[in-house]
Amino acid sequence: MRRHSRIRTGWAAGAVLALALVTGCEGLEADDDAPPPGSGADAPVSGHAVSPLDNPDGTRPGLAPVAGDRARASARELIDTLRTKGRGPKTGYDRDEFGYAWMDSADGVPLARNGCDTRNDVLKRDGEKVRFKSGSDCVVIAMTLDDPYTGTSIEWRKQKASEVQIDHVVPLSYSWQMGSSRWPEGKREQLANDPLNLLPVEGRANSAKSDSGPASWLPPAKSVRCAYAVRFAQVAVKYALAVTEADRATMAKQCQG
Repeated sequence: MRRHSRIRTGWAAGAVLALALVTGCEGLEADDDAPPPGSGADAPVSGHAVSPLDNPDGTRPGLAPVAGDRARASARELIDTLRTKGRGPKTGYDRDEFGYAWMDSADGVPLARNGCDTRNDVLKRDGEKVRFKSGSDCVVIAMTLDDPYTGTSIEWRKQKASEVQIDHVVPLSYSWQMGSSRWPEGKREQLANDPLNLLPVEGRANSAKSDSGPASWLPPAKSVRCAYAVRFAQVAVKYALAVTEADRATMAKQCQG
C-alpha cells in the first residue's frame, strides 16, 4: 500500500536559506560536442521559456539557454559550490518513499495545496495553448510543449499521455543514493513535488535519462545543456545534496565560455 503523507517541517528553514543563496549514474563523461544519435540540430527555443538563472523557485516555464559570458560565469560559480561524494547503493529505494505520485499536499513547495495535483500544475506552467477537461481548470487534456531536452515542439493529447512525461531533474533514485534515504519523509515529498525539480519533456528522452546524473546523460539539445546543469545544481543546493565528482565536472563543462 502507498503510505500517507506525514508532514515534517524541521528541515524547511535550511532549505529556504539554501534557495536564497542561489540567486539566481556515474559513468563515462558525456561528450559535449556530440549529441546522442538521431538527436539532430537544435530547434529554436520558445520565447515562453525562462532561463533557470531567472527562475530560482521553478514557478516560471521551461528551460531557456543560459546566454552570455556573465550568465555562464554565474552558472559556473553556482556549480562550483556543489559538494561531491561517491554514489551510494540503491538498497531500499522505492518511489513510495517520496509519497504518492503528484500529491498536492507536499509541505513547503510552490503550487502545493491549490486543489490541483503536481503533474497538472507543471503541465499548465510549461504548456502553451492549454486545453482543460470540461468543467475543470486543473486537468490538462491538450497542449503544445516546446520540449527543452530535444528542441522539438510536441502537440500533446491526453489520449497519448506517455508522449510527454514529467522529469525529476535530480532523479529520486539519484537523490536516494546521495543521501535522501536518511531524510524525513516530508523532505522527500518536497523534492518529489517541487516545481524546481520538475520539467515536462518528451517521453522517450525522459526514459533514456532514467536515473542518470549529468556525467551519464545530457539533453540531446546542446543549447540547453548549461541550463540543465544549472537547474540540476539549483535543486542540489536547495536540498543540500552532494553530486558525484564526474557529474560536477560535466556540469561545469557545459557552461564554459
